[in-house]
Amino acid sequence: MLTQALTLILGLALLCIGSTLLVEGAASTAIMFAVRPVIVGLTIVSFATSAPELLVSLVAAFKGSGGISIGNILGSNVINIALVLGISAVIKPISIKKQIIRIEIPYMILISFIFWFLCMDSVIGRMDGFILLCLLLIFLIYSITTAKDKDNDNSIGKPSFSIILKNVFFIIIGIVMLAYGANFVVQEAIIIAEKIGLSQTFIGISVVALGTSLPELATSAVAAAKGESDIAVGNVVGSNLFNICLVMGTVGIFNPMSIDGGLHYFQFPFMIFICLGLGGIAYFNKGISKKTGWIFIVGFVFYILVSYVK
Repeated sequence: MLTQALTLILGLALLCIGSTLLVEGAASTAIMFAVRPVIVGLTIVSFATSAPELLVSLVAAFKGSGGISIGNILGSNVINIALVLGISAVIKPISIKKQIIRIEIPYMILISFIFWFLCMDSVIGRMDGFILLCLLLIFLIYSITTAKDKDNDNSIGKPSFSIILKNVFFIIIGIVMLAYGANFVVQEAIIIAEKIGLSQTFIGISVVALGTSLPELATSAVAAAKGESDIAVGNVVGSNLFNICLVMGTVGIFNPMSIDGGLHYFQFPFMIFICLGLGGIAYFNKGISKKTGWIFIVGFVFYILVSYVK
């Protein structure tokens, strides 16, 4: 038990240090190359923080643990908004720019609806996976074509090679630390959950989803505290897109699996509900206040309790 506790603490420490390095490297890179910070959050940071979900879901699917795989994605997407943005906003209110409200968040909502529709037959097949990966490609093409930050176009001269190297080093080390940290935390969390007799799907929805969302939580919380709202929001929106399109798309192509039909009664609708909630709050308030952050956190607790009961 002592070994598990120490491993858990080590994992949390790696998540904390890794997220700090990743945010610093990503934010500095955005400024250097006059790239919109939200695009860095939507792509580089999101892909990095979604790596644990990809690894866990793939391994779970290949081992025949489909409940953990799909539960991990549904739970992670709810946690990313309700808990990650909730805690980030409680730390420091988050502002959301117009373009994110008009383009990126609506696209995330659309992808969430399409994902649910594709799962209506309770199967994620190869065609479903192909469709999801194509939708990700569209998003990446859009991100590349809109990456330039017009407000920051002439702010600095040509960046030196040493600064670029330092930022790349920070990003890579940050990603590695996040991956190992999440792995340690998830590993110990699953052992504890199984010992107290939780179901496979619930483990995926709660324990594994929370564990694999720790990189997003750590990264967005640090970004919010540093005033990098674009990276904090972009990380969450991008991670949700990567979780659905990349993770489930890859699982569908390489290892088609069945989905528990019971998830259509609460887990899928709640994921849509929380996405729409973020869209509505972003549209009307142009940001997330501390009060809204607490509401999101309460929503996360409600989601876990109902999932446990069901």
